[in-house]
Amino acid sequence: MGRQDIVAEIPRLRRYARALTGDAARADDLVQDTLERALGKWALWRPGNLRAWLFSIMHNLFVNQARRAGAVDYPGDEALPELPMRASQADAIELRDLAGCLARLPAEQREVLLLVGLEDLSYEDTAKILGLPLGTVMSRLSRGRQRLRSLLSGADAAEPHLKAVK
Repeated sequence: MGRQDIVAEIPRLRRYARALTGDAARADDLVQDTLERALGKWALWRPGNLRAWLFSIMHNLFVNQARRAGAVDYPGDEALPELPMRASQADAIELRDLAGCLARLPAEQREVLLLVGLEDLSYEDTAKILGLPLGTVMSRLSRGRQRLRSLLSGADAAEPHLKAVK
């Protein structure tokens, strides 16, 4: 395990950081802070899943920064950057809608969705990265997928469908 292995993870780190922060400059700063922390703590790393270790560091840094700064402010649809043109116009619209809907998810659900769906990490690795029990990861993933489906279909499920039981 060496320098080239860490360098190979940078695109994934940047992608996840961009999804977490919603801003390219803040994402680059988060990646830099993550790599700096990882190299500084290299002696603590135990051979295993390097990606999960780096994502754990990034997640913890992001949470700490969010606590210091208060609530994370995600831009609205009008502030989202233009996406590169895809094969068809419909694809670009769908991607922008997806990005907007992801930004509307609670941070806990968005993190799990991105790690499992985008980064293709296992539930176990996601649980380790986020410091959560496996069942909580599965629950957040299920609720996040359901909420994302609802948002993408246009039905705003802001209010849960609960009944008062007397």
